Amino acid sequence: MKALAIGLMSGTSLDGLDICLAEFEKQDKWSFQILKAETIPYAEDWENKLRNSIHLSAEDLLELNSEYGFYLGRQVKEFINKHQLENISLIASHGHTIFHQPKRKFTLQIGDGRAIKLETGLPVIYDFRSQDVLMNGNGAPLVPIGDELLFSEYNACLNLGGFSNISLHSDGKRIAFDIAPVNIVLNHLAQHINKSFDENGALAQKGEINEALLNDLNALDFYQHSHPKSLGIEWCNNHIFPALKNIETLDALATFTEHTAQQIAIVINKNKIKDILITGGGAYNSFLIEKIRSKTQAEVIIPKKEIIDYKEALIFAFMGVLKVNNEVNVLSSATGSSYDHCSGVIA
Repeated sequence: MKALAIGLMSGTSLDGLDICLAEFEKQDKWSFQILKAETIPYAEDWENKLRNSIHLSAEDLLELNSEYGFYLGRQVKEFINKHQLENISLIASHGHTIFHQPKRKFTLQIGDGRAIKLETGLPVIYDFRSQDVLMNGNGAPLVPIGDELLFSEYNACLNLGGFSNISLHSDGKRIAFDIAPVNIVLNHLAQHINKSFDENGALAQKGEINEALLNDLNALDFYQHSHPKSLGIEWCNNHIFPALKNIETLDALATFTEHTAQQIAIVINKNKIKDILITGGGAYNSFLIEKIRSKTQAEVIIPKKEIIDYKEALIFAFMGVLKVNNEVNVLSSATGSSYDHCSGVIA
């Protein structure tokens, strides 16, 4: 069977909306080809709306959920028209995460899929995380189903986005979990000195590591917990940003980059990983990548640009294809839910 699907991903680092058109084919196993992909940077007003959405009243958040759904629909429609695309089976939308509190049985990704459908006229699958949270899972990470079925040649897959998360085989099953914040913190710090991000880690390189802060960060309770586990912006607001408050920006960048590399290396070494595929915006942070390389024996593989940039959007497109075929698209070994299941709401 073959399917042509569009995946939409908006990450916590707010660098834009990723749109990925891919063709999926299943013979003995699944294969894929990315046909078109681009990132639509958020205009300043949209970036501000999404950044501040956590503080909105219930009514204003519901309004934004609809408004953002129509925005997503318009972006997809423009993408389809621009590339003169035809025969698209479906759109799968991750939405934009506002709240993620699985222990309280909720997670919220805004961008109403029904609005996307109204704009595009195509079937839309959305809200991939809520069902897992209701089933006692973390609602994250979801990407491991794609790692299992599309990227199985690698020992492990590491995504360096707003947060770092890893997926690997352990005792005959695929496990996955969030390791530590990455760009959600590094971008926040870079913005203090009027940069949108720390390009190649050049700013962090100029700073000095604050050993007391590094020890405090490494001692945080989250790192002592075993998987499955996941992180959200609320955790950073409670534990990370207050700790960085009185530290000079370059030193904070240097220290947090070292902290992230140490936490990632601990996981790689503990699990005896031989080779690891790294994707997400952090794959371009050469300073961070070199730090990870220096702390582990694993072969670090940086793939071609389209995989670095669009692997998550690709896998959400794939999850949409699995959903409409009623196949498992969430692994309980990764999220901690009661069993593997088929998640997403169809509009």
